[in-house]
Amino acid sequence: MSKAFTDEEADEPAPLVRPRAPLAPGVPNYVTARGLAALERELAELGGARAAAERIANERERGRALGALARRRAELEERIATAELVAPPGDGRGVVRFGAAVRVAAADGERRYRIVGVDEADAASGALAFTAPLARALLGKRAGETVRLRAPRGEEELEVLAVEYPDG
Repeated sequence: MSKAFTDEEADEPAPLVRPRAPLAPGVPNYVTARGLAALERELAELGGARAAAERIANERERGRALGALARRRAELEERIATAELVAPPGDGRGVVRFGAAVRVAAADGERRYRIVGVDEADAASGALAFTAPLARALLGKRAGETVRLRAPRGEEELEVLAVEYPDG
């Protein structure tokens, strides 16, 4: 049977390349110092991944891996080139701004969030992209103020308890 009619390629695992979080057109690529360092570290680590990919014996798999790494490198270089480093505020530290660590009280207890760039965001650990609805609701608030937001389980009210800037 002709190879064109077989499903050999379906058995090959696709190179695992986590896609970059999208930035909407016109939205600046704000980053914290920690976020920019992580992007630069990731770019540096691609050199080792490329060397490993070049050692893959199967030519097709090697080509796919190298192509995925080239795309990843281009994405990272673009993100680093467009990054706008946002330093912690010199004054107004009691206001939720980009880079803030925010402690809030909710009906189910206290939560902690950090307002970060899209590449640094990880909702499971409380790192919210500044473009996320919850982050947008918190921006500009001070300790003692409340925010109301629609959540999948209904409307929720959060009280801002504390605002800190851990990177500065």
